[in-house]
Amino acid sequence: MAIPRRVIFVTTPNSDPWAGSEELWSRTALDLVSRGIPVSASVTKFAPLHARMLELQAHGVELWLREDWYSLHRHPWRRLMSLQKGPTVFDVGRLLAARPPALAVLSHGGGRSLPNIELLELCVSENVPFVTIGHLNHEFGWPDDEVARRYRDATRAAVRCFFVSRANQRMTEKQIGVELANAEVVWNPVNVSRDATTSWHHLGRPGALRLACVARLYPPGKGQDVLVEALASPPWAGRAWKLYLYGEGQMREGLQRLATRLGLADRVVFAGFRSVEEIWSANHVLVMPSRFEGLPLAMVEAMLCARPVVATDVAGHAEIIEDGVTGFLAEAPTVGSISAALERFWERRHEAEDIGKAGSRKIRQLLPADPVGVFSSKLRSLAGLD
Repeated sequence: MAIPRRVIFVTTPNSDPWAGSEELWSRTALDLVSRGIPVSASVTKFAPLHARMLELQAHGVELWLREDWYSLHRHPWRRLMSLQKGPTVFDVGRLLAARPPALAVLSHGGGRSLPNIELLELCVSENVPFVTIGHLNHEFGWPDDEVARRYRDATRAAVRCFFVSRANQRMTEKQIGVELANAEVVWNPVNVSRDATTSWHHLGRPGALRLACVARLYPPGKGQDVLVEALASPPWAGRAWKLYLYGEGQMREGLQRLATRLGLADRVVFAGFRSVEEIWSANHVLVMPSRFEGLPLAMVEAMLCARPVVATDVAGHAEIIEDGVTGFLAEAPTVGSISAALERFWERRHEAEDIGKAGSRKIRQLLPADPVGVFSSKLRSLAGLD
């Protein structure tokens, strides 16, 4: 019997049509297809399909669109069959049966670094070689003891457990109670040229500090509320600054109301989506007050563009930021800690260009020239498709 040449990607969770966690698997899928390797992808069905999903289809990636749930009236059999383990596991099981792969890639962008245990156990039960990619973790991602035991068994069967930061890996190992001998850290691709340059002389009048927070408008994870509260403290009242919040989200109005209540409606600008180059041609410093993370693309992109970073010391932030040298780390995602880190930056704001350049040199030492090519090569090797 011929060995399957197909690679299957399964991306979870299902809350957004597109997020930063989609970049690595989707670009790798395109790379594999360009090399003549068949690729299928199980993704959540959104109407209309995101433009990037349409691009995948146009280049030959076969999309299997999952429903969040099945109507008993329209799909009675699927509804009944999916009741036990949920529609995601049911649909992925159908895909594995229809398109037996050389390798399944389970890419998870949710609140813990491992996909739902049922997906791992599905691959184990069907004897499908699989890897996981974890893009995010936090202290609230602890499973109960029974689920942790199941994770220990299932991850032992994984070909690799990939993480985007060493900190996320360590936290996962703590949460499930095992050291993962098959763990490995990988880099996400970024949305700016590795040779990007944005000059300081393009930034308008030098007296007005422009702070940028580039993230989905999601305070529970991204912490924009803490940043706004920190900037409402007395030291910042007499200083010339504006905060630009780039991104969108379903909590935008809540953040706008918070800024208004704190008297900052004219100093906090909701700037929507902009290109990386546009953002860093107009702003001096990235502020990432995240409560939890993996390793944000926005931080890597800001450093490539020679901008200093003020960020909380969570997840992989300290793996690329050297406190006081390439940026400033806040001890915790609290108003007091963010205020202290911002104050240290303010005291050295005249060195901001040099700090940004130091960060630019550092991130170029760490970031592979072609993260997608590196990851694609790893998957081909693990799947025996070289």
